[in-house]
Amino acid sequence: MHKLMVLYPEPADPDHFRDYYVSNHLPLVARMPGLLAWRYSFEVAATQGQTPYFAVFEAEFADAAAMTAARASPQGQQVAADVANYATGGARGIGPRTPFGMAGSDASARPAV
Repeated sequence: MHKLMVLYPEPADPDHFRDYYVSNHLPLVARMPGLLAWRYSFEVAATQGQTPYFAVFEAEFADAAAMTAARASPQGQQVAADVANYATGGARGIGPRTPFGMAGSDASARPAV
């Protein structure tokens, strides 16, 4: 199992983020080849203090090659390009080393989902 997580800081317009993410972005994600499972939450809590994140997304692929192929596919490129339409606070991808960058690199260096 190979996982990718995306953490989203607070956006400028939380209502727009929620609506666009659920209505437009997630249907694009669901079309990515090789995607075994995905989940998201707008209920992000910290163990102490306030969380720096508004939302979290997690995707599962069979292996690194499947994730790399999915992100490089036309569907994956469409997903990456769509992030700017709702994530005004940015997006932080966390996952194993991929051709898109190291774990924890920011959205400008590594497309998020």
